[in-house]
Amino acid sequence: MRKPITILVSIDSNSLLLGARHLKNYLINRLEHYNLTGLVDVLETGSLGRYDQGVLFLLLPDNRLYGIKDTNDIELFVVEQLLKGRPVKDLIIEEIQPPKTVEAKKVTEEERIVLKRAGKIDPKNIEEYIALDGYRGLARALEMKPADVVEEIKASGLRGRGGAGFPTGLKWEFTMKVDAPEKFVICNADEGEPGTFKDRLIMEGDPHSVIEGMLIAGYAVGASKGYVYIRGEYFESVDNLRNAIAQAYEYGLLGKNILGSGFDFDLTVRLGAGAYVCGEETALIESIEGKSGRPRLKPPYPPVKGLFQKPTVVNNVETFASVPTIVMKGANWFKGIGTPSSPGTKVFSLCGNIVRRGIVEAPMGTTVADLIFKYGGGIENGKKLKMVQTGGAAGTFIRADEINVPLDFDSFKNHGASLGSGVILAIDDSHCAVDVALNLMEFFAHESCGKCTPCREGTRLIVNILKEFSKGRGTREMLDNLYNIAYTMQNSAFCGLGQSVPVPLTSMLDRFRDEFEAHVGVDACPVGVCKFDKKKKKVRK
Repeated sequence: MRKPITILVSIDSNSLLLGARHLKNYLINRLEHYNLTGLVDVLETGSLGRYDQGVLFLLLPDNRLYGIKDTNDIELFVVEQLLKGRPVKDLIIEEIQPPKTVEAKKVTEEERIVLKRAGKIDPKNIEEYIALDGYRGLARALEMKPADVVEEIKASGLRGRGGAGFPTGLKWEFTMKVDAPEKFVICNADEGEPGTFKDRLIMEGDPHSVIEGMLIAGYAVGASKGYVYIRGEYFESVDNLRNAIAQAYEYGLLGKNILGSGFDFDLTVRLGAGAYVCGEETALIESIEGKSGRPRLKPPYPPVKGLFQKPTVVNNVETFASVPTIVMKGANWFKGIGTPSSPGTKVFSLCGNIVRRGIVEAPMGTTVADLIFKYGGGIENGKKLKMVQTGGAAGTFIRADEINVPLDFDSFKNHGASLGSGVILAIDDSHCAVDVALNLMEFFAHESCGKCTPCREGTRLIVNILKEFSKGRGTREMLDNLYNIAYTMQNSAFCGLGQSVPVPLTSMLDRFRDEFEAHVGVDACPVGVCKFDKKKKKVRK
């Protein structure tokens, strides 16, 4: 007897732009037309890893991946594949082989604070959030003096989860102490770091935790207005947040005299236009003000002069989502998790050549090895781990023999591996270090806002040099030039984008220099990945 048929439709942000919801609804319509509704289940899923061949349909149990571009493709798919049982070869992208390393054992249990409700509640139902301790942290905060709330966050040791790790309570204290008639709270939900998707899933699974954290921050610092600055491609997150905000107003948790405390707070969602540099807080503020998203000269810093030149607290999604539980359970409870200098948990994004890609919440100080092999299930298809990038695009590359390093805010200083935004990008031994470096530096060159010469020209020069290596035309002198350009950018670029380029670039060059040198004057990539231009190749010594 044939197993039940399931079709997974990719509903990530890119697929939505390609009409995924429309195509999914049309598929359901054709299933009804051909009386297949009870025989075929249609479910939504996240990214299936490809963006160049239409909306992806994964047919189970066949493990056949289809690329669907229009309704004609769906008609052909339903008639040929579902009715007649004949694969449509013109639409098939690949036959997916199940990973060889998947084990039938329980996934290592997580210690959840931020994600404790994710998957357990309907994110569009405020009552389910309230039933699981929702807004209890806010209620407790409103019974305290604002300064005492700030002291509780300071005592907890909570540090910003966006990447920089600045003490959250200290940032709030700066804004609280400024005497101003108007202050703001901003949630940085831009999340433009490649490989990072933790904030998106927090907003999709538990949007009220972010709102509650912002309310507590507003009360603590004396702000009456908040903005959630979110990237425009995060359709589900935007819908869930707007729905949650509307419900919070309806229940008297936003607006005037919240919970009878006399505290007023309004909240608005602002959409970004997809600029990586707007993850930098002053560029984000410029964007909210309707200007081009480019960084400001600092000082003054946002806690003193931020949005509309008023005192402003800027924290990211995960930071705000951590706040309600800290206020409800106390600073000492939070400090009992993680490490002394980096208390609490961290939400990590597992991606790359990992069996179980997704997000995981683990105590600070968890090792890279545990994240990959205990939580992530190891390297897919039985291949060997070659390198790991930690912390996102601006993070560090480490070798496979360095993965026992614990990740916290001191790990970069002590072990040379950055925590950053919590990305764990595993790369197996079928990839070339030159190819990986080129791909990453092309991203930085594309995202440079162009305001300062070191970043604008430096990223372009780095890309041009790496392209020479990828074609077998690199020289050892060029390797030295890469170091010189990187350090120039680190010491003279205007903002964190340009200043962060040396971190991934030099960590890659330091650990895989032999692979770069192996690309000097050769006819083919030693790993077999780089695309050589043999016609223009010139051998240099």
